Amino acid sequence: MAEEVREFHYRAEDFQQVRRLLYQRSGISLSESKDQMVYSRLARRLRVLGLDSFGAYFNHLQQHDEEWQEFVNALTTNLTSFFRESHHFASLAEYLQKHPRRNGPIRIWCSAASTGEEPYSLAITAMEAFASLRPPVQIIASDIDTGVLQTAAQGIYPLNRIDQLSSARKKRFFLRGKGRQEGMVRVRDELRELIEFQQINLLDPRWPIEPGLDVIFCRNVMIYFDKPTQQHLLERMVKLLRSDGLFFAGHSESFVHATHLVRLIGRTVYRPSQGGGRP
Repeated sequence: MAEEVREFHYRAEDFQQVRRLLYQRSGISLSESKDQMVYSRLARRLRVLGLDSFGAYFNHLQQHDEEWQEFVNALTTNLTSFFRESHHFASLAEYLQKHPRRNGPIRIWCSAASTGEEPYSLAITAMEAFASLRPPVQIIASDIDTGVLQTAAQGIYPLNRIDQLSSARKKRFFLRGKGRQEGMVRVRDELRELIEFQQINLLDPRWPIEPGLDVIFCRNVMIYFDKPTQQHLLERMVKLLRSDGLFFAGHSESFVHATHLVRLIGRTVYRPSQGGGRP
């Protein structure tokens, strides 16, 4: 670790302790290159709490359970945008249009909702696929980070967040702020009504999600876990999917090591392997 003048003494041992604690709490495996990121993000917590060292912060974590969520929130990365990896939403629209009608809504789980752009993109796709503001779709949007979920639930964004969307989508699905809210946009209420936001740690032994999901978006999530954790999570998720359901992964994620669980049917789009999923 490079020597530099820092507000708080920060040893290599402190960085390794953070890596261990984060892995234990969330399953996230931080790379060795993240030492500066860890310092800068946790230094903010030390200032807020009035602590003078990382050792004092580790003691604080053990004595104050509520700080664990702040710890995880500080260290998770939330890079997202509307219709990121747009080909996935085209595949989803095609699936929704061809989907056999069953009793109840089509159920989608967005397992890394971040600040909401992805689940709202799912909701827009559903509305367009069914040509209705009230499509037969139910979206569960979860994240480990409670801070970003608050932003997601509000559905309010700077105007430039929707720069890449078509004029038609901007007009149909967003309301422009006025007065003190000028320069901001808010998603339409109908979009928010399709989505249930909830905090879920993927390492929790139980998830508050009933089996029989039609679609799971788990994009750019597995890259933060080691291989055993990836395998474990994929096994659990596939058990929640219908046998004809879809699993969407990130552009840099591959499950060639798990062909007994999922088979590739498109660009990082998978379906449960034969015998996997639910009827």
